[in-house]
Amino acid sequence: MRFLAALVLLLCAAAVSADELRPGYIELRQRDTAHWSLGWKQPLTTPGEPQLVVPLIPANCRIADGPHKRVAPLALVGSANLTCVGPLAGSRLGYREILGGGDVLLRIAPLAGKVQSFRLTPEAPSTVMAAKPSALQIWRTYGVLGVTHILAGWDHLLFVIALVLLVRRGWAVAKAVTAFTFAHSLTLAGVTLGMVGLPQQPVEALIALSIVFLAAELLRDGPSVTLRYPWAIAFAFGLVHGFGFAGALKEIGLPEGEVPAALLAFNLGVEAGQLAVVVTVLAVLALMQRLARPAFAPAMRIAAYGIGITASYWLIDRLVA
Repeated sequence: MRFLAALVLLLCAAAVSADELRPGYIELRQRDTAHWSLGWKQPLTTPGEPQLVVPLIPANCRIADGPHKRVAPLALVGSANLTCVGPLAGSRLGYREILGGGDVLLRIAPLAGKVQSFRLTPEAPSTVMAAKPSALQIWRTYGVLGVTHILAGWDHLLFVIALVLLVRRGWAVAKAVTAFTFAHSLTLAGVTLGMVGLPQQPVEALIALSIVFLAAELLRDGPSVTLRYPWAIAFAFGLVHGFGFAGALKEIGLPEGEVPAALLAFNLGVEAGQLAVVVTVLAVLALMQRLARPAFAPAMRIAAYGIGITASYWLIDRLVA
């Protein structure tokens, strides 16, 4: 009877780290005919002394300098210079095993030809460099990353859930979500193209505050400013969330020469994941209204408290960090 509340509380319990899209990253960049630079980022997922794992390199290459290691926030960063004989097409790149799970974004940037991008997973931790890259590589890689970000970015997810729980009505939800989408798409594009920018820490705090605000609105009895102008509130907070999306995309990186395609693919992936969340929450609301109407109001309050407590924790954590 309280499925909605249980669902939101389950999300909150899993969401303590919020917005942790920090995939591993490997870049192989050609410097001249025989020399390549290898750089990679290895997220830190376990306590203890971090061990740098060197990615697989082509059989016709050797490490001429390195590997070098430096510690970055929540990650190890490795680098090495390679000397290679002959073309690399057909070579296997990636890892034998991705430690700690998660995804790894692999980019190969030759001097001649298009940048190749691949998404490596624990099930497929390595791939073969194509002689002729597919035009769909960028769209597939960044589209999936966009879906992953919205579904694993718990703060964005809880904002969308809270917005739908508050507005509820189909057409009003459609307008509010469209305004949110348009706003964060504007900010995402502006930051990615270097037109605007904000420090990430206050942005993350404002994102948490936006969720606290919606949770408080959910608990309010009677009319509220969000119910009167849901699209305006969604647009305003969407601009802030766009900075958060841009921060995640900055960590992933964009392929040179393919920035518009990668940006659009990532944004479309975000919207696809967001639409799936909206449809699911509306379906659960309709089901509860039909089958468990007496439990609906208590479930909504429990969900609001769960969302508000989780977002308040994020807010405090981000303000004192």
